[in-house]
Amino acid sequence: MRRLRPRPAAAGLLLIIILAASCLPPLPKTDLTAEPSGLSWAARTLSRMTLEEKIGQMLVVRAGGSFANAESETVRNLESMVARLKVGGLTVFAGQVMETAWLINHLQKLADVPLLISSDYERGAANRVEGATLFPPLMAIGATDSEELAFQMGRITAVEGRAMGVHQALAPVADVNINPRNPIINTRSVGEDPEQVGRLARAFILGCQQYGILATAKHYPGHGDTEIDTHLNLAVIQGDRVRLDNVELYPFRRLVEAGVMSVMTGHLAVPALDPTAGLPATLSPAILTGLLREKLGFRGLILTDAMDMAGITALYPAGEAAVKAVEAGVDMVLLPAQPQEAALALMGAVRSGRIPLHRINSSIRRILNIKARLGLHRQKLVPLERLPEIIGSPEHRQWATRAFEDSLTLVRNEGPVLPLADDRRKIAVLSLSSDEDDYFAGRTFIQEVLKRRPDTVFSYADAHTCAAEIQAGLEKAKQADAVAVALFSNLRDKKGTVGLNPAHIQAVKDLAAVQKNMVVVSFGSPYFFQEFPEVPCYLCAYKSSLESQQAAARALFGELDVKGKLPVSLPGFYERGHGLIISAKPRLLAIDKEEHF
Repeated sequence: MRRLRPRPAAAGLLLIIILAASCLPPLPKTDLTAEPSGLSWAARTLSRMTLEEKIGQMLVVRAGGSFANAESETVRNLESMVARLKVGGLTVFAGQVMETAWLINHLQKLADVPLLISSDYERGAANRVEGATLFPPLMAIGATDSEELAFQMGRITAVEGRAMGVHQALAPVADVNINPRNPIINTRSVGEDPEQVGRLARAFILGCQQYGILATAKHYPGHGDTEIDTHLNLAVIQGDRVRLDNVELYPFRRLVEAGVMSVMTGHLAVPALDPTAGLPATLSPAILTGLLREKLGFRGLILTDAMDMAGITALYPAGEAAVKAVEAGVDMVLLPAQPQEAALALMGAVRSGRIPLHRINSSIRRILNIKARLGLHRQKLVPLERLPEIIGSPEHRQWATRAFEDSLTLVRNEGPVLPLADDRRKIAVLSLSSDEDDYFAGRTFIQEVLKRRPDTVFSYADAHTCAAEIQAGLEKAKQADAVAVALFSNLRDKKGTVGLNPAHIQAVKDLAAVQKNMVVVSFGSPYFFQEFPEVPCYLCAYKSSLESQQAAARALFGELDVKGKLPVSLPGFYERGHGLIISAKPRLLAIDKEEHF
């Protein structure tokens, strides 16, 4: 395929940016675990703030990182939030590298007090920013059981985040996933063992905070044992106090001891910790102040999960929810459904005496001290010319590739099926996505197989694919000598499930009845196995990303060591820690470079 050459002007501009970056001195490392500085700035700033400014500091609003014209309504609304409402922070969602950094710089220039910028970096900065380094989900890190990989994931997240002007990773997930039907945590968790969750989350946090970005343990007091997505409704955790101490609370206790600098609350009713009927932990003084602050000794920032989630909005209007959160002990109210309403309600609560002023001052002091530790009082802008040098560097991507490859977990291999033979027997690949509008979910996996076996036959299906089309794909697969079935069901908020389409489950069962040289690859939940335990070979890749698909294809053909271990049990079949080992073949297969798409 002929490659297009970049236009001279564009190529020249990129060269100028790269050369400029290469001439700059190295960025200073900000170690947040070191002794704090700038506390006098924080005290002076607090002493001259009005009540309105203090309340603004407690609010965090949503910002997108995609391109928007400087005169657009999107940018104007954000400017108003910063300049008029005086919000204390922004949470940045999906976007691109340069656009994200430019927008953050632009809004920081308008802020009288530097903004605290956060983002949902559960899988590295690429979890929200296109072009940054992407890691697999934490359950994949659990499959490696590598503190080194967890630390490097935190370090790289911090380096890339700070380069773009982000100061707080809304990660790691410290929930212990003990419910296989959990629709919203699942592979976002390290696994089901509290000790392993705490140990690997601690390593991630140290990597973050030693390289300049706040880590955030979430979703306190533990979201792993529920079948409810709190984006849709309030979840209830039914365990007794002994179970909570030994499971849900164990990682948070360990992370507080390790010095995590922020904790995010969950919209979870936990009767064993607060018997108030239907009261989320986010709004519970007993859970936030009594337990987290006083008993666990946490001294960092407490922030809510998004307050525009139905786990809150179904219970209280935006203003009352914000007031109750602050009464409970929250420092920063994340993404209130109506920021203006939340600000007015908080000011009214202080003026009426419902919330004492000293309670507000204690939160503002923590917020300003954190901003000082980050050095934002000295420098709140980031140099855009450094971004091509830092974001997605080869060294960063090498660590991410290792995480994707080392996490692959072979649960079953009867035959054995893997690695696929070196001969030219016909292979078929079925890509089955249980998501809507995701017909080509397995395109990368199929491309990778085609590079190695150009005569491979393949088919796709998603949630809307008709039965006749699925059956046609099955018939092709039944005629092949070996079959790989790629399964996809993405973990998404408000989806309500990570389960598989019933038609796809039946298709796998039908194929397993006649095809013994068959491997099923889960590009999502490892629990898929429970739907068809008769399959002869089952490989877990934990995520549908391109990198996961590339690694899985390499494993099929024996090009890498498969050595991951299940970080969760598959009830009735396999215990946590199970995993078969396959060593890479001594000689790698030649890869056909022909483009097929």
